[in-house]
Amino acid sequence: QALRSAAGPEVDFARAEREYQLYVGVLRGKLGLQVLELPADESLPDCVFVEDAAVVCEETALLTRPGAPSRRKEVEAMKKVLESLNLNIVEMVDDNATLDGGDVLFTGREFFVGLSRRTNQRGAEILADTFKDYAVSTVPVHDALHLKSFCSMAGPNLIAIGSSEAAQKALKTMQQMSDHRYDKLTVPDDAAANCVYLNIPGKGHVLLHRAPEEYPESAKVFEKLKDHMLIPIANTELEKVDGALTCCSVLINKTSEL
Repeated sequence: QALRSAAGPEVDFARAEREYQLYVGVLRGKLGLQVLELPADESLPDCVFVEDAAVVCEETALLTRPGAPSRRKEVEAMKKVLESLNLNIVEMVDDNATLDGGDVLFTGREFFVGLSRRTNQRGAEILADTFKDYAVSTVPVHDALHLKSFCSMAGPNLIAIGSSEAAQKALKTMQQMSDHRYDKLTVPDDAAANCVYLNIPGKGHVLLHRAPEEYPESAKVFEKLKDHMLIPIANTELEKVDGALTCCSVLINKTSEL
């Protein structure tokens, strides 16, 4: 059983696998990205959520120290694959620090780090030390597992944000902390505010968002984005264990000879 914030329905494993294969298929087949899949580790039920194990920006990869002690070993597989890509690896060795990648929102010009049950101030400080070229602001996260449980980037300057009080409060904090004015895309459902934005040469703005059969009202909001290639992706099963669309991948902007 993966760690979840509340007891809920059982995960349909076969369906979870189909949804995951579809996600990988879109990235690899439809979008032509190179996808490196980490081997599953049966002793680590949360290892599918690779986003939490590393924060990658440009040529640097910060290996995190997940807030849940049962997840710390997930970082080892991530380290191997990032080393194979010749990234500059920074390890979080401070025993007082915790950081989950799901609490890290990189906007393209700065970082927002959610202070949650999984990420603390010391973790945010190490991230700031690692990525010195960017401003780093912390955002208290209430009533959600991670900062990105209710927000993500939906475009180069566009923050997708849920409608709950917790989400709106966090957005307000981000707006106050930043010197920059972001556009916002407000969706009725917090979970649907977690989407995957990519800018792909030859394809332009691409957005993977939650499927209309899951969140019909939120899907209508995404469908108004006229200059994006919109790809709906179902995530019904991983959502039962607090998984969002961004959780299952770490995006690295690098043409590698794999």
